[in-house]
Amino acid sequence: MQLKILTPEKLLYKGEVEFLQVPGKLGSFGILKNHAPIISTLVQGQIKLRVAGQEQFFEIPGGVIQVENNNITVLTEMS
Repeated sequence: MQLKILTPEKLLYKGEVEFLQVPGKLGSFGILKNHAPIISTLVQGQIKLRVAGQEQFFEIPGGVIQVENNNITVLTEMS
């Protein structure tokens, strides 16, 4: 899956990921390959992504996620 994490100031991350976990308004949820299309709001918390078996983390104050055709876009502000 291709992931982009964007703020108004810069591109925080762009690349291939195996798994993504985000802090949704009703609780955290994960995204795997071929996930159904979704648009959701995000709350303050941690984004966790896995690339080649290694995990990376980003703290966000909230935002929006869109998933479609294995392309994921996260729009956020940085705290």
